[in-house]
Amino acid sequence: MRYFIQLSYKGTRFHGWQIQVNAATVQEILEKALGTVLHEKLPLVGCGRTDTGVHAEKFYAHFDTNQIVENPKQLIFKLNSFLPKDIAIQDLFRVSDEMHSRFSALSRTYQYRIATRPNPFLTEFSYYHYGKLNIEQMNRAAVILFEYQDFTSFSKLHSDTKTNICKIIEAGWNENENLLQFTITADRFLRNMVRAITGTMLEIGLEKIDLNQFRKIIESKNRSNAGFSVPACGLFLSNIEYSAFFTQSKDINCI
Repeated sequence: MRYFIQLSYKGTRFHGWQIQVNAATVQEILEKALGTVLHEKLPLVGCGRTDTGVHAEKFYAHFDTNQIVENPKQLIFKLNSFLPKDIAIQDLFRVSDEMHSRFSALSRTYQYRIATRPNPFLTEFSYYHYGKLNIEQMNRAAVILFEYQDFTSFSKLHSDTKTNICKIIEAGWNENENLLQFTITADRFLRNMVRAITGTMLEIGLEKIDLNQFRKIIESKNRSNAGFSVPACGLFLSNIEYSAFFTQSKDINCI
């Protein structure tokens, strides 16, 4: 039987989701908690990888077991009692064996948050940027992203990905008081892609490069031509979309 876990985590002290040697990761800690509660070693498969310091407001992982989870709410309570405060289980439900937390996802949404005024309460959750930005021009650049599918220019070098093709579904900037937020949704993302796009768009906002140069950066398929990668602290995985069938089975199995 396959179960999905929905969780959220503050990524500040973790080296991302995926298990690494001699580094604290969300997957490792969650697998230990799950094994303690269910008395079984249960490897988790995550919906993707987040880099060191990146946060997740909504993250899914799945595991397979022969046990029947008769009381999901009780299991969630027990898991949260074993987990550190910067990881929280939000939901747990059974799905069909064909559902896969990573490969069944239709889209993922990331948000990057920039504080335009110093705020000690946002230090771990945003990148502070001093100076005026041309947000209108940055939004024009966001529209240009829809014209392309190959985002090699914004990909981390020497990654193990087989293709750099991504379909952008949503992209845009909005400002609320002293917080500027970039939201981007795609069918898939490359490593470091959102942070590299954000850093390049900041150069547009500072009017260091124009929209034609932005197009040339994308078309060059050369990471060295793009802007800097903004710090991980401002990046959030905010949503994962699955099929309507997934939503229906979630409602049925989570009573």
